[in-house]
Amino acid sequence: MDQQHPDNKPIYVTQPSLSPLQEFTALLEGVWERGILTHNGPLVQQLEKELEKTLDIPRFVAVANGTIALQMAIRALGLAGSGGEIIIPSFTWVATVSAIKWEGCTPICCDIDSQTLNVDPESIEKHITDRTVAIMPVHVFGNPCDVEAIAAIAEQHGLKVIYDAAHAIGSTWKGESVLAKGDISATSLHATKLLNTGEGGGCITTQKELWEKLERIRFFGHDAQKDIVEDGFNGKMTEVHAALGLANLRYYHEVLSDRKQKYQCYLEWLKDVPGLQFQAQQPHGETNYSYFPVIFEDEATLLRVTEALAKEQIYPRRYFYPSVNTFSKIMPYQPTPIAEDIARRILCLPHYFRLELFDMERICECIREVLS
Repeated sequence: MDQQHPDNKPIYVTQPSLSPLQEFTALLEGVWERGILTHNGPLVQQLEKELEKTLDIPRFVAVANGTIALQMAIRALGLAGSGGEIIIPSFTWVATVSAIKWEGCTPICCDIDSQTLNVDPESIEKHITDRTVAIMPVHVFGNPCDVEAIAAIAEQHGLKVIYDAAHAIGSTWKGESVLAKGDISATSLHATKLLNTGEGGGCITTQKELWEKLERIRFFGHDAQKDIVEDGFNGKMTEVHAALGLANLRYYHEVLSDRKQKYQCYLEWLKDVPGLQFQAQQPHGETNYSYFPVIFEDEATLLRVTEALAKEQIYPRRYFYPSVNTFSKIMPYQPTPIAEDIARRILCLPHYFRLELFDMERICECIREVLS
């Protein structure tokens, strides 16, 4: 490659989508004037209501981060401390495992579909035992799981469903937000996500009783009268984080549209490159286009591409490598051959709101050169 980025700046796998600074600071001025920084302040409440309206979801409980959202979901469903088994795909981020372990349950890894990269419903069924209490599927890279098949399995076996929807803001199933599926969905508002509050997350449920329970859990177990009625903890989002979220939310539809356009550009420019596989979209589902993963024929090819891109100061990332079932220091090894194989060969390319098409073309050219 002989073309250089005009600013000669490194290009990373992602950058946060941010509103103009003055819009954020205008909201911060109100925080300073009110002197309320936390404890479910007015901006947190406003963010929850605006997210419910924008995403067309019933109830959103804003929390400090996506991992705490998963922990709260486990606790709200009465599973914490039970030692019960919660089935997860092994192709996920370590936080899925951590949340389960912190809440005194046991993560059980099952395998994924090699095309959609989501949990394989048949593998879920194979791992159900008399100790299983819940299923925790992951909408990998925003690609919706087969929520209907998972709901049928859960109903048949009397299991709870908690969706790790960290990637899934903006993803839909038959035109409806995937965040409204399962007993509870836990999402992330981390800086790397399509919509961010810097650090943050949320729990979503259609059930009023669970919503009220989640609100109590995030505030040390307090009810409206400040009595302790739950075994809770500090899961609150601050007003500063909510201010950033409100400022960024104004640009949500623009960011979503931009990601979709760039996703389709990558597909068009790379579709004829031999030796590449792309994530298959789930039938009846639509992704939020927030990641662009490519799967190579072998790990050696992936490493050659990574090295070639690094020479151009372009830094993709190996999500999710290695697969979590191999984290032997935190849990026993559980074989999931498809996930382990995909994890070795998958690479997420730079993909974010302000990424220039010129740079995307450079990335695609580099991949073509290595694979030619």
